[in-house]
Amino acid sequence: MKSRYAAAILLASATFLEIAHGAPPEPLPSTGTLIVLPASGEVRRANDLAMVILKVEEIHKDKAVAASRVKQKMKQGTAIVKDADPQASLKTDGYYTYPVYAESTASSGAQARVPVSWRVGQTLRVTTTNLDALPRTVAAAQSVLALNNLYFGLTPASIRQLDDERIAATYANLNERVRAVASAMGRQASDAVVEVVDFEGSGNYVERVAVTGNRMMAPPAPPAPAVTVEEPSFEPGETTLTMRAVGKVRFK
Repeated sequence: MKSRYAAAILLASATFLEIAHGAPPEPLPSTGTLIVLPASGEVRRANDLAMVILKVEEIHKDKAVAASRVKQKMKQGTAIVKDADPQASLKTDGYYTYPVYAESTASSGAQARVPVSWRVGQTLRVTTTNLDALPRTVAAAQSVLALNNLYFGLTPASIRQLDDERIAATYANLNERVRAVASAMGRQASDAVVEVVDFEGSGNYVERVAVTGNRMMAPPAPPAPAVTVEEPSFEPGETTLTMRAVGKVRFK
């Protein structure tokens, strides 16, 4: 009796060891299975476009004098930029006029406030693809205008080309994930049929652009016209574009 009991224990132990250390179980049936997979693609390109924001501002007790000085300096600055970079696109905007009031020390009375001076300013937007000459152009412009902002990015042609590349990268990632799922299911990748590829979520698209080293800000204080400004150093950086997709794949 004891020998039969011991034999039963040995048989059960052997069966347990076979299950624990033996071959993995057979995969579940997957014929007709529909798999929904997310995928993503990322592409990078060195920036080939710069947008420079130049600014001039004057403060004077006579509003007409302040406005005249702004117009004169803007005219000079525009001519300097055109001479330094003939291919650049220029646009003047952001013209403003503000009254400047003295700090009120009166404790009572509703006296009308009279401006002690006027603040007048205007900005010049310069767009260029000549990044090699950009430091020289900005330095020349700063002899009259102040550098307010600087942005780097991509030209429309580069964006279109990069868009083609990120679509290809996203679809390639989807294929890689389909092959990984097929392997996990014990199936061949050739058994999978892509039924739907939904790029950017059916129009729920949010542009995700990560730009490295694409912006430089400077204080708007106007430089002295007589001073020669040293050429600044710029790093255009690169732009990264990403895309997402969802694929629906059915196994035969």
